[in-house]
Amino acid sequence: MAIKSIAVELIVGYFALLILTKILGKTQITQISAFDFISALILGELVGNSLYDGETTVFQILSAISIWGSLIFITEFFTQKSRRFRHMLEGTPSLIINKGQINYDQLKKNHLDLNQLQHLLRAKDVFAIRECEYALLESDGTLSVIRKPLYDMVQRQDLQLPFKSATLPLSLIVDGEIVHDNLTLAGQTETWLLNEMKKQGFHSYNEVLYVEWEDGKTLFIQGYKGAE
Repeated sequence: MAIKSIAVELIVGYFALLILTKILGKTQITQISAFDFISALILGELVGNSLYDGETTVFQILSAISIWGSLIFITEFFTQKSRRFRHMLEGTPSLIINKGQINYDQLKKNHLDLNQLQHLLRAKDVFAIRECEYALLESDGTLSVIRKPLYDMVQRQDLQLPFKSATLPLSLIVDGEIVHDNLTLAGQTETWLLNEMKKQGFHSYNEVLYVEWEDGKTLFIQGYKGAE
């Protein structure tokens, strides 16, 4: 009888978690942020611990999964609506290497030592820090790297080709809100940004979903209508 009960709870729990994952979306699988890790862990514990609790019924398992799933769904809804709430739960990328120089303050802030940084760089096929122009520590713990032009995969020095300085693309507007830190890093002002937007037919920040800046290139602007 106990085996039948465990089997029923396993089957119900399996399909309930499968359906919940489909509802919540792929982010529960692909992302490894602190919030996603905790939510996935608790979902597994809800089913796992209930299997060997004789007093727990299938209805109670489904209720617990539904309540926790609703909390995750509501949280994800607010993270999509509010950049501040999103940053609080999911964190923001940190510029660990900027223009070839290690940002020691960001290194300490993210509790990262040089050996760990070198390990993350090697995972990106960068075996010398001098080869790296920019390195961003993403909110999921991975490292995104832009090499110095001299050390591109196809090395320009071998082909004797002229090269340009590497540039770091910056998000100036996300979800209709200006990212002031990036705007300052780009050396631009809000007046300049608005004028550039008007050249592409956008007259308000609220019309814009995303704006990306890269030195020497035209702004990449994505409006809300184009995202539908």
